[in-house]
Amino acid sequence: MKNWKLLGGLLSCGLALPALADVKLPSIFGNGMVMQRDKPVALWGWADAGEIVTVVLADDAYTAVPDAAGRWQVMLKATPAGGPYTLTVAGKNRIQLTDVLFGDVWLCSGQSNMEWRIKSSGIYGNEAANSTNPNIRLIEIANTKKFSPQTDVVSTGWKAASPTTAPDFSAVAYFFAKTLYERYQVPIGLISSEWGGTIAEAWASRESLQGYPRFLRVADSLGVVETEKSRVPMEQRMDDYREAIRRNDQGYANRGAYWSNPVLATADWKKMDLPVHWEEAGLPGVDGIVWFRKVIDVPKEAVGKDIRLTLGQIDDADSTYFNGERVGFTDNRNTVRQYTVPGRLVKAGRNVIAIRVLDTSGNGGIWGDANDLVMEMNGQGISLAGAWDYKLSVNLRDLPPNPAVQANNPNVPTVLFNGMIAPLLPYGIKGAIWYQGESNASRAYEYQNLFPTLIADWRKQFGQGDFPFLFVQLANFMAVKPTPGESAWAELREAQSMTLNVANTGQAVIIELGETDNIHPKNKLDVGRRLALAAQRVAYGDQTVVHSGPTYKAMVREDDKIRLGFDQIAGGLTAKNSPDSTLKGFAIAGEDKKWVWANAKIDRNTVVVWSDQVKNPVAVRYAWADNPEGCNLYNAADLPASPFRTDTWKGLTQK
Repeated sequence: MKNWKLLGGLLSCGLALPALADVKLPSIFGNGMVMQRDKPVALWGWADAGEIVTVVLADDAYTAVPDAAGRWQVMLKATPAGGPYTLTVAGKNRIQLTDVLFGDVWLCSGQSNMEWRIKSSGIYGNEAANSTNPNIRLIEIANTKKFSPQTDVVSTGWKAASPTTAPDFSAVAYFFAKTLYERYQVPIGLISSEWGGTIAEAWASRESLQGYPRFLRVADSLGVVETEKSRVPMEQRMDDYREAIRRNDQGYANRGAYWSNPVLATADWKKMDLPVHWEEAGLPGVDGIVWFRKVIDVPKEAVGKDIRLTLGQIDDADSTYFNGERVGFTDNRNTVRQYTVPGRLVKAGRNVIAIRVLDTSGNGGIWGDANDLVMEMNGQGISLAGAWDYKLSVNLRDLPPNPAVQANNPNVPTVLFNGMIAPLLPYGIKGAIWYQGESNASRAYEYQNLFPTLIADWRKQFGQGDFPFLFVQLANFMAVKPTPGESAWAELREAQSMTLNVANTGQAVIIELGETDNIHPKNKLDVGRRLALAAQRVAYGDQTVVHSGPTYKAMVREDDKIRLGFDQIAGGLTAKNSPDSTLKGFAIAGEDKKWVWANAKIDRNTVVVWSDQVKNPVAVRYAWADNPEGCNLYNAADLPASPFRTDTWKGLTQK
């Protein structure tokens, strides 16, 4: 029965009806929106409790009665791809939404590489100029952090792709949508909800983080601070926090810099080769204070003369001491430190440089180019790169959370789920695409469980089954290292690949699309296309589509060599851009766990790996580095092999 026609008939007969309610819709519903095709989808809003709300779409009408809190919801019947439709919501007032399409809706989330706009790459001017397509539409969710789940978002509404609007579209999301539209010719809706530089746990609900008590302590304590912010001024809270850090700094004694003392015994200190982010050199996931010390020998002819120290970039702040006296202080992670040591502090023989480094989030330490870590003494430049003694003094995990985080930092567990995902529930979607992980790289081992937890959380929260969840593996980034070794970024990629064990997931490998000095590589076109390949296989069930490059399956030792088997070879393994079919990017090790670069060749769709330096090999790694160079193992579909290792040895980020 057509309820809308019945309602009109009752009115024409003059029969009395209950008073109709004021109606309001959340921002996700608006003119030009795309709703999910081929399945029942929710439409909801608010009105006066107990009143009647009527929704009309095409020839179908639905009624709802708001609950005690004023929220109402209807389930629209499954509608095939098409449109445009007009959708009317009526209560005391009447809302009419026009140009509504039904197609496939994708939630696009993560950090800055998902956020990166078409115009930001600077190479897609022609794409933007030719982007007109009323069947590709995007709604941008404004950056919002909240300590409790919200019911609505801030947005400027749905926009169809055009030369005017497309430059501000997420580049990855746009090229993903364009590829899918070209293949399936159905409208594609993109919900763009991402925030640069953010951690995965910020996107998870409180309910899902019950197994992570540390995250909940942070979220709960900051939530309390937020409610009391009018009682205690931020300046006072920050002063108290800084005092707490200083009070807990073991490097100070009686408010003096004790660990800068040149006669301090350091037998229990560890060694770290600088420059490096300390997360990659023994302190994974640590924010706090680390002291570094180095003994230098000064010849007699340099005594009494000024020394110039160049210390590179330090993340975030440093206090630098020479023979126990502070000679410099900087609180800016992007500044190369240059300090002058007055000649009166310089003595013959043993002298000590001590550096107190404070890092409050993300990577920390004395990092950058080794050429920027030098000492100019007696007219000569002397490298300070290499081994330094170090000791952790304060781990911020042991202190109350930084109160400044609540004001300007989205990296607090649950706050982005609360502000940017919860208000979208339970909007009908086809699936999700995700580009994130850079901000969790220092805790890659934890990500092995955290990432699947987030996927399960979103699926539960949306209540639409195990919808497809597609993600981008981290690209190559940072300086190329001359020798094989450990890498937090490689471990994060491994954690991402392990997540493929979760049902209905897919991964886009982009290990060759990154840039050494740019965490936002320009090539977003191939990223979107590879995500679309995964969607064709996982979301659309097209078993003929090759959606992945080779993935490691098993190894067999053959005398002094190791033979590797692969899945997803798609017609055969190839050595891309290698006239002699030489493979690059492989390393091999024996029981001593010492890695060396290896020879590798393709043999009957397996790869044989060996090195004359390792007579009894036990393990192989491929593309295992922050920025692996020249990796060229592909399949016949021209898709790169995913980085892998055959060993399970403890890595940088495993405690």
